Amino acid sequence: MQIKVAIVDDDEGIRSSLSALIKRAKDLKLTGEYANGERALAEIPKNLPDVVLMDINLPGMKGYDCVRQLKTAHPAVQFLMLTVYEDSDSLFNSLRAGASGYLLKRTASARLLEAIKDVFEGGAPMSPQLARRVVQFFSQPATDNTSIAKLTPAEREFLDQLSKGYAYKEIADRMDISIDTVRSYVRTVYEKLHVHSRTEAVVKYLRG
Repeated sequence: MQIKVAIVDDDEGIRSSLSALIKRAKDLKLTGEYANGERALAEIPKNLPDVVLMDINLPGMKGYDCVRQLKTAHPAVQFLMLTVYEDSDSLFNSLRAGASGYLLKRTASARLLEAIKDVFEGGAPMSPQLARRVVQFFSQPATDNTSIAKLTPAEREFLDQLSKGYAYKEIADRMDISIDTVRSYVRTVYEKLHVHSRTEAVVKYLRG
């Protein structure tokens, strides 16, 4: 049985390279390639793949926002993020959105083909450096509950939205508040939890 694969990447050269790689693999079948998240949202449901290779830094909609919408509607589809970014926020936003794997674009072709099969079979392929980062975050000591207790109900709701991977503008819309209020929550939450990044805040909140 062939594994059906779709590609979402705004770089035409990378799309062509990935497309050629998949077409050469006897046990893979390319179902489509898309240059942005909006196109992927419209077309992927018409011919559902088993695995989607998703870029993060797409024009307009971020790759993990596209993953979140597609994964909600089509939970059986597996998503493998391909990115040049090694930062923790991109990694955790992607995993929270429903991605099963996260590899850097410089990953060797043989490893990428192996990762597609791995994610199809229920695995979670990730580079050793990124896997170590995940382990480090979730092996941190549990948060002192007094830090969480200092948060107001609105700040807790903000953190809950943040933990689900929503962007600041989306949180403003969902909470019916201004973007300035969201930025104010960012400052006060970071201060109360003694953190310096979105990912640290979310991890402390989830562990608290």
